[in-house]
Amino acid sequence: MSASSTHAARTPVAIEVRNPRFSLGAHVPRAWHPAGLNVTRFFDNLSVFFPVGERFFMASLNAHRHVVEDDPAMRRAIRDFCAQEGIHGREHDGYNAMLAEQGLPIEAMEASVARLLDRVQKRLPKRWQLAATAALEHFTGVMGYLILTRPELLEGAHPSMAELWRWHAAEENEHKAVAFDVYEAAGGFYAERSIVMLMATVIFWSKVVEHHVRILKADGIVLSPREHAQLLFWLFGKPGAMRAMWWHWLSWFRPGFHPNDVDAQAAFDTWRAGFDAEAVR
Repeated sequence: MSASSTHAARTPVAIEVRNPRFSLGAHVPRAWHPAGLNVTRFFDNLSVFFPVGERFFMASLNAHRHVVEDDPAMRRAIRDFCAQEGIHGREHDGYNAMLAEQGLPIEAMEASVARLLDRVQKRLPKRWQLAATAALEHFTGVMGYLILTRPELLEGAHPSMAELWRWHAAEENEHKAVAFDVYEAAGGFYAERSIVMLMATVIFWSKVVEHHVRILKADGIVLSPREHAQLLFWLFGKPGAMRAMWWHWLSWFRPGFHPNDVDAQAAFDTWRAGFDAEAVR
């Protein structure tokens, strides 16, 4: 059996391409999360990365279509991955436009991410770019797993925002194995993906911290001990979202790891049964 067919068997046969359109705007409060403005901005900060980042992800997979040209299931998985990511980018463009209207420096931050990824595309080998995509998809897959399986993370949040993040979380879990499987089909190996994950982790989270400080400056709360205490408690205390995430992050470094080892199928099925893409238009 060829490498591509082996990995294709581990990729979902069908990835559903949904087309919701979330209504975001002035009716969404600045502090839409019940844990406060700083926790809200943690989520908002992640949104800044998605439109530009997802275009990078799509490009890295499309550059490797040839390695699965004899595998219809994998070609379909790449197609549907890109379709989902394109819709994610569109909806987060709307999300980010709402943030810009609140006075946040969204355009400058998106331009900063675009410059970073442009350097990556010019300087790193194509397979390393795909490895970076798989690594960052591991982050988004784990974040999605936590949102789906721990409803307290968004309990009490504004309904439009909670619905958007749960939809994004669900679809990240749905397609979380695609980039990894294509990477392995392209000849990727353990040492290489481990090195790229370490690089991606440092660069991504450094950028997250940089952007978070810029956002808090715009909000006028960058020097607020109370706001910082609330965020740190939410991340590392209760509910401890970040503490849980890092345990899952470590699984990447286990020989034989596969993204589907992080199983959120039951929670995904519950979400899918209650989600109506037409209802959020």
